[in-house]
Amino acid sequence: MTSDLAGLTALVTGGASGIGLATARLLSERGAEVAVLDLDPSGAGASLRGFTADVADDASVRSAVGAAAEALGGIDILVNNAGIGAIGTVEDNDDEQWRRVLDVNVLGIVRATRAALPHLRHSAHAAVVNTCSIVATTGLPQRALYAASKGAVLSLTLAMAADHVREGIRVNCVNPGTVDTPWVGRLLDAAADPVAERAALNARQPTGRLVTPEEVAAAIAYLASPAAASVNGIALAVDGGMATLRMRPEPQS
Repeated sequence: MTSDLAGLTALVTGGASGIGLATARLLSERGAEVAVLDLDPSGAGASLRGFTADVADDASVRSAVGAAAEALGGIDILVNNAGIGAIGTVEDNDDEQWRRVLDVNVLGIVRATRAALPHLRHSAHAAVVNTCSIVATTGLPQRALYAASKGAVLSLTLAMAADHVREGIRVNCVNPGTVDTPWVGRLLDAAADPVAERAALNARQPTGRLVTPEEVAAAIAYLASPAAASVNGIALAVDGGMATLRMRPEPQS
């Protein structure tokens, strides 16, 4: 395992499960000192510094980011990964659900970044990576609210990149396809036929399988690393080609 992140510090929101946990572990394995912010950071394990924070609460975020920065000795990398899902068309989610998802998925990034910026400005290698989604660029059924939130994340990423490039702070995002996370697992468990639903999700991606959290983590680690010093304001798809490839149906035997 390369140690290209040695000497750097990283903060990962939503880092106690799924993509966030895979990212925190990989950044640590590659030499970074890592802190995790989560509603329940205990899932991150003893090897990672855990701080309790609710990205929907500004005071909670500011307190946790401050404590993490003190423990780490600064912040070089911020991974804005915390988020929640939603299913349904525009008819299916009430106003309160819309407010909640947008508050966590969009304003959560605003709160964490706002709190981290004073520390990032002191870094010689400052990078922010936001977890976006394929739904920001590809229309998928039953994802109206989630897509709206992630579309905002994509636009926010570009605006942040423009705002902070002259401060030496790079901002990018990753656009995962369907990732085999606990949230997707809960969706499958709630389906009438979980096996058939998983098969359908697998078939939707040209590779014929779900993306793994570790594959998304690898993309995040690249964007956060010195190797990506000239990569700024981009959305890196990690979707098995779902957004760009148009495959013909396989011949029936």
